[in-house]
Order: sequence, then structure tokens, then C-alpha cells
Amino acid sequence: MQLVSTRDRKNKIDFKEALINPSAKDGGLYTFDEILPFNAYDLKDLSYEEFALKFIEHFHFGYIDLFKKALQTYKEFDDKTALFLRKVNENLFINELYHGPTRAFKDMALQPFGVLLNELNKNDKILIICATSGDTGPATLKSFEKFQNIKVVCIYPKDGTSEIQALQMQALNKNHLRVFAIEGNFDDAQNTLKKLLLKDDFKRILSNLDFKLCVANSINFGRILFQMIYHYYACVKLDKVLDVIVPSGNFGNALAAYYAKKMGAKIDRIKIATNSNDVLSDFFNQGIYDIRERSLKKTISPAMDILISSNIERLLFDKFKDLRTKELMNDLKEKKYFYLNKDELDSLKQDFDASSCSDLECMNFIKKYSKDFLIDPHTATCFKLLDEDKSTLITSTAEWTKFTPSIYKALFDQELNNEKEAMLEIALKFDYQIKPDLLALFDIKNENLKAYKCDELENEIIDWIKQ
Repeated sequence: MQLVSTRDRKNKIDFKEALINPSAKDGGLYTFDEILPFNAYDLKDLSYEEFALKFIEHFHFGYIDLFKKALQTYKEFDDKTALFLRKVNENLFINELYHGPTRAFKDMALQPFGVLLNELNKNDKILIICATSGDTGPATLKSFEKFQNIKVVCIYPKDGTSEIQALQMQALNKNHLRVFAIEGNFDDAQNTLKKLLLKDDFKRILSNLDFKLCVANSINFGRILFQMIYHYYACVKLDKVLDVIVPSGNFGNALAAYYAKKMGAKIDRIKIATNSNDVLSDFFNQGIYDIRERSLKKTISPAMDILISSNIERLLFDKFKDLRTKELMNDLKEKKYFYLNKDELDSLKQDFDASSCSDLECMNFIKKYSKDFLIDPHTATCFKLLDEDKSTLITSTAEWTKFTPSIYKALFDQELNNEKEAMLEIALKFDYQIKPDLLALFDIKNENLKAYKCDELENEIIDWIKQ
């Protein structure tokens, strides 16, 4: 199977090439031209790794032995399995996707992604750039920690992540891994990444240094492929028609649920939870994507503090094909908005609902459910969309430990003085076992990292590569 550009279906590429060159020259993203049905409900007795391999084989991308090796990374997750389903009651289940090494759902895709990329390009030198609002950075750095031929640059907004996320990135700031804090927000980080990917001079210099350029964000189709698996597998294990609620920022996780539904997963509604940066909520409810009068708001769910959700483009392509997608994305770039017509909006509403959740509502949900389980501020937004009369699967994207200040405030209605002590206090009160390597991060000297201007990064990255 080949992948096509969202802006020109004639622009086709094989999986390996899409993995290393995720952005099409026409500005689009690579994705399925059509999504092939996959009847997987007779595979419910398979382990997660076995199911994932069957799932991937369905697409005929090739490289099955390499995929098999990549999927072995799930043996390093808690209890040597990747997916944990928590049953709350007969109608409510939580898909806990944070049992990997960095305690966030990004590990589900990035752990196998790292092995696969390395195996497919063993004789090449690669520079991977990722932009992060908190979890992609640590997960990407951890994924490529062992691969010396692959250099990784991680760009994140200074003061735009939690302390533990920043410490995770600092702990992995090694010879072939480099972290850059920037002035600005996540959209600035992501725009910087996109500009570098399309800048011919930058790519020419890297090529002269024998480096290929790649990206680990969800604009890379490899990320989306691995995310589709856990949505479908959870549905197979539960074997009932479900609403799936996803806390969404860059829309990759929700898009993967949509693809799983189209393949045959028993999903009724895909419900998009946003925080007060509610551009996606407006999009799915009104058919308007408008960032003209918006400024990014800092919330207690920072991974969702995003205004330009890259993976919306893949959804537009699947719904309305390439010419319309190109038109809409050009409008967003040039005019800062686009509008869907009534038929197009109705098409979205066949699959999606959306609602925004304020920080106060989010903290109330954290406290309300704490007697039974602890949830992070992103997962908490999902409960705004819960219909207790319907079978529902909530997508839980991070362990609460990644956001201790917000959890502490929600539980005790007071600010913390010391994050490590607060984390231990919560763990003791709620009988929760914190991973020792997470606690050890607090021993790192918390350096006052320089914040770079976005236009400084190109030269900084090149100088670092040349060292």
C-alpha cells in the first residue's frame, strides 16, 4: 500500500519514504487514499503485540520482521503489556495509555516508532526534530536514546510544560539528543518545525553533512499508524458499541480513533474534549476554524493548549478529498480561518461531538473521581462529554504524576510548596506506587535554560550538528 498527499492524491509514496519524509512537497501530509475494512473481533484473545502485528500486516506495507522487532518495545511497559483497561462500571471504561517509560500515551507510538525508523535506516545519519507541548518531547528523546546514528532536536515552549516534563527532557539532554526551550507557545514551536521541514537551504546543508531530516510529531504517519491500534484493540477487548472520548490538542489521537472506526471498530460517537482553547469544539459544532481573534490560553491541561491542530488536515482529506482540503488549508494559512458548508458540517457530525471543559470543571472532575482513581487534567476534560446511559471508553493520556501541581490544587484546594513532596503526599493518601525513575528526576539540577527565539534555531541546530 502507498500513502498519498492530502493536497494531491497523485502524489504517492511508500511507507518507508513517508516515515523519513513525512511532509509532502505540496505542503500536505501523507495518509491513506482509502481505509480498508479490517474485521478484528475474532482476534480478541491475542496479546497486544500479536494483535498489532496482524493489524499492520493488513496494510501490506512490508517490513513485517522489522515491525515485529519494533513491537517488542511493549515488553518494557508495566507488566510487559502496553494497554490497560480500567472498568469503572458496566458502562464506563478508561483506556489507560500511560504505562510506558515516560508515563504518557506518546510512548504507545514512539517506542516502536524509534526502533522501526532505526532499523529501516541503519546505514544513514538522521536528524529528527520534534515540537512538544510536554509529552512528545520526553517520549521522542527516550525512544531514540540508544540510537547514536540518530540525532534528535526537541523544541518546547519555556514555561509551557509541567516541571516534571521539563526535567524528563533535561535528563535526556545527551550528546546526540538536544533540547531547545523557545520564547513563545506550542504553536510557535510547531510552526518553527514546519518551516524547517520545508526550507530548502536547511535541508541542503543537512544533506551536505550526510543527514536526512525527519520529524517525530504526529504529522508523521508512522505515529498515527501505531495510535490506531490501541483504539481498535480496546474496542475488540470490550466487544460492544462504544462512544470514545478523546482529549484533543493536535488531533492525532482522535484521528486514529476515527480511522479505527472506519476500519470496523464498534465506535458510535467520537467525542472531542478541549480545554478553553476550544477551536476544535467550534470546528465540530459550527464548521468554523477561525484563529483570527484567538490568542493561546495557558491552562492546567497544557498538551491541549493548541490552536492549529495539524491532523485536522487528514480528516478533511478523508471527508472531502484533496482539492477541497488544499483550498481549506490555504484559507487557514492566508486568511487565518475557513468555513465548511452545511453538507460538510453534517458529514463531520455523523461521527463527532465536541465540547470544551474549563480548568475549574476539570479540577472538579479530578476531585470527584479521586475516591476511585486518579486522573490527569487532560483525561479529566473527557468527563464533560460523558453520557452515563451509553457505553463509553475514555482515552486517558497521561499519569497524574506528570501534572502534580494541578492535581494537588484540585484535591486539597491549595498550592503546593514542593512538587516532589506533594507527589509523595498524594501517592500516600491514595495508595499509589510512583515509579522510582520519576522521583529520581527531582535530583537533577534544575538549570535556568536559555529561551531561544524561533528564528535562532536553524543556525543553532546546524552548529550543533557540525560539532
